Amino acid sequence: MSLKARLFSREVLPFYLALGALAVVTVLCDALLHYFNLVWIGRYLGIPGVLLILGSFGYSLRKRKLISAGRPVQLLRWHEGMAWAGSLLVLVHAGIHFNAILGWLAVLAVLAMLVNVASGLTGKFLLDRARRRLEEARQRMRQQGLTAAELEDSTYWDSLTFDAVKQWRAVHFPITLAFGVFSLAHIVAVFLFWGWK
Repeated sequence: MSLKARLFSREVLPFYLALGALAVVTVLCDALLHYFNLVWIGRYLGIPGVLLILGSFGYSLRKRKLISAGRPVQLLRWHEGMAWAGSLLVLVHAGIHFNAILGWLAVLAVLAMLVNVASGLTGKFLLDRARRRLEEARQRMRQQGLTAAELEDSTYWDSLTFDAVKQWRAVHFPITLAFGVFSLAHIVAVFLFWGWK
């Protein structure tokens, strides 16, 4: 298998498969709700969706040492799975009706969420790729017999690049914040404008 094919199958394909699966499963769930005349269920899917997304923040809290419970690797897996499932429920919820202010606030929240999911997946795959490339370069140089100092000198620019790639979180966090603000505005609008019966 060529380097280009391996790069595509290891790095590009999983990213697009995760986004594509989210889109396909969302459309499928929405179609099933319509087919079985259960569209009203979609109105309530936003609540568990938001709860799953909020639950996924355990990883972020652990990473920032705000909590000490849990293993970071396991929490990262939970973060990814819960955020994906929560996004699915919120997308199905938003796909049901687009009427008045409630619908448009939901659309803004969903757009921010989609950008957030895309930035999270992009960061995950970019960071993983940069880490692997740096380690592969170090392994090759160790096999060539370079000393620790020579190794550090030789990988200096690669290490700087890896550190720069790690800064993707500086983009991911404001997008997450925007999603949170739009979601909160939508939730407040629900309480203000929805006729609770």
